[in-house]
Amino acid sequence: MSSTDAIARTDGGDGLGERARFADPALYINRELSWLEFNLRVCQLAEDASLPLLERVKFAAIYTSNLDEFFMVRVAGLHDQIDAGVERTSLDGLTPAQTLELVHKRTLGHSIRLQRCVNERLLPALSEHGIVVKKVSEVSETERDALKAHFRRVIFPALTPLAVGPGQPFPYISNLSLSLGVIVSDPDSGHTVFARVKVPTEILPRFVSIGSGDTFVLLEDVIAHNLDALFPGMVIDEYDCFRVTRDADLSISDEADDLLQAVENELRRRRFGEVVRVEVGARMSPRVLEEITAALHLEPRDVYQVDGLLDLTGLLQLTKLAGYSELRVTPWAPLTPPRFRSDDEGRADVMAAMRSGDVLVHHPYDSFSASVERFVEQAVADPQVLAIKQTVYRTSDDSPLVPALIRAVERGKQAVCLVELQARFDEQTNIQWANALEEAGVHVVYGHPALKTHAKCVLVVRREGSGVRNYVHIGTGNYHSTTARLYTDFGLFTTDDAIGSDVAELFNFLTGFARQRSYRKVLVAPSHLRDAILDEIEQTVAAHSADSPARILIKINALVDKGCIEALYAASQAGVRVDLNVRGICCLRPGLPGISETIRVVSVVGRFLEHSRVYAFERGGEQIVYISSADLMPRNLEHRVELAVPIEDPQLRAEVLGTVEMCLRDNQNAWQLDANARWTRLGVGDGEQPFSAQEELMRLHLLRAGETPSSSG
Repeated sequence: MSSTDAIARTDGGDGLGERARFADPALYINRELSWLEFNLRVCQLAEDASLPLLERVKFAAIYTSNLDEFFMVRVAGLHDQIDAGVERTSLDGLTPAQTLELVHKRTLGHSIRLQRCVNERLLPALSEHGIVVKKVSEVSETERDALKAHFRRVIFPALTPLAVGPGQPFPYISNLSLSLGVIVSDPDSGHTVFARVKVPTEILPRFVSIGSGDTFVLLEDVIAHNLDALFPGMVIDEYDCFRVTRDADLSISDEADDLLQAVENELRRRRFGEVVRVEVGARMSPRVLEEITAALHLEPRDVYQVDGLLDLTGLLQLTKLAGYSELRVTPWAPLTPPRFRSDDEGRADVMAAMRSGDVLVHHPYDSFSASVERFVEQAVADPQVLAIKQTVYRTSDDSPLVPALIRAVERGKQAVCLVELQARFDEQTNIQWANALEEAGVHVVYGHPALKTHAKCVLVVRREGSGVRNYVHIGTGNYHSTTARLYTDFGLFTTDDAIGSDVAELFNFLTGFARQRSYRKVLVAPSHLRDAILDEIEQTVAAHSADSPARILIKINALVDKGCIEALYAASQAGVRVDLNVRGICCLRPGLPGISETIRVVSVVGRFLEHSRVYAFERGGEQIVYISSADLMPRNLEHRVELAVPIEDPQLRAEVLGTVEMCLRDNQNAWQLDANARWTRLGVGDGEQPFSAQEELMRLHLLRAGETPSSSG
């Protein structure tokens, strides 16, 4: 049944209410398949010949890294549901088993496309520029001798062949590890065994340098050509590469008494998670494949044949080679926001700038170190500051923000850090920071097992006159100095009394024992963020008329929540223009007759990861704009502490809206979604000029800083 047929049936005048009319599964796109389409957009950037070559290589590696996490979490979740006998369908009407089959089929198709790009375009192009990847069989005899010597001296000591046989069970295969599966036979007895040799990519380079210049062979290829050293006196009948992916999601009980201990226990368990995927060489023999799949208890749908290099994340090694500036994008150096520039003595007074009015920053165009980090450092040094409170969801190993809280305690200030222990794949880093903070005397709070704290905020309490003033930073991204150079995120610095009181009360809720209450200006999940957004949509619909058209403008990473999708469908039916800039998953179908004809969905995928969230409503001559940490997903709206803050300064509001409008205008790195769930890359139309939102934002920030825009690349 087509989507149009489904609409005709749901709009058939049967007297059902709005919710019933939006109940048909044909109105929704499968979440997992939508994510795969997002990753395909990353693959298309690897294919894009207009991009610098090493940038394309980087996108091929990012595609693989993204897919690994998808299998470790989302596909693992599908396996759990199937094992539990869950038959409940998702919004689009698919069961977990049906979804998994479609994921397998689509992933195989995407893999073929990416491998063709790498094998037929990227590697040959790299070779033309002097970055050559050869097979061991292709190198000269002199180079082969050098490789053999390198193998014995460097690689051999790191290898441990593990045979399978009586008293020798199939070895444990760690998550995302690359291995060689080998069939070895005894020439005297004819007895054969299967053996596994781990390729130690965690301690040795994946690409082994040979000769002069940048010529390489693969580590696994070197090992394969020296298997006789691992199995002396035996015959190597056959071998091939394989790679295992395991369930790496954590499962923390809502009743956990000690969250820190519960997370540490789960991290130990993660190593032994269920195998959800095995990638194998496309020419692996049935014999080797049977040994692997039988030992790991895998179904055919869990096997992914790869015609080319397994684990393309290894390509990142090539992108880090010295030189080759002509093959890279011109590096971007984040700029100091004008309001935070240093005085003649080199001091930037962030809090003085905040007292004169709200300040908006937009990373990575604006410097994270010269804004957020400077704010916290100044608060630590200021003798009038009484307390510093901060949330930490993800942060870097070398973050200066967390040590700043330790220095604050040493200077007699109150320091509070809410550390989210369940930040996926950053749990160990956060545990280490939490322990260091507690040892220094910082008040560390871990939150609740059933409620992740995803809000991004810093509160500085400063003594001024006979009272105190709250200085607040609220952002859309993590307090992570590395990703702040790669992800686009907004941040608001404000001394607004109401917002400051709201954030202070939010911290009291997170650290104390109380129910969430209503707030003056900010919106907080899970208590009322969804209801507030739905209310804004309803008010926008009510204000819409032919004489005074209203508009909804949203920029997010994912749109999954059914209630929000239904509200946007209702807005479209009322004639409201809805423009959605959704980077990744989108379960809404735009352009459906009678349902979503006024909705447009665009995705921008470029050199920076679009990460900021904006909710804007234009009606009756007014503009309501929020920036937020939350996407429109059930997990964000129901199971996380999220924060949205209004942008009330007209100039700052125009800057936020202008950024979203640029993303909607992009015709260089943008894709548009249609009613049939197809994403089509946009190009330069008749009468248009090429326009890249990210390039334009770099140009504008350089102009604002008084620098030459052409230097941005």
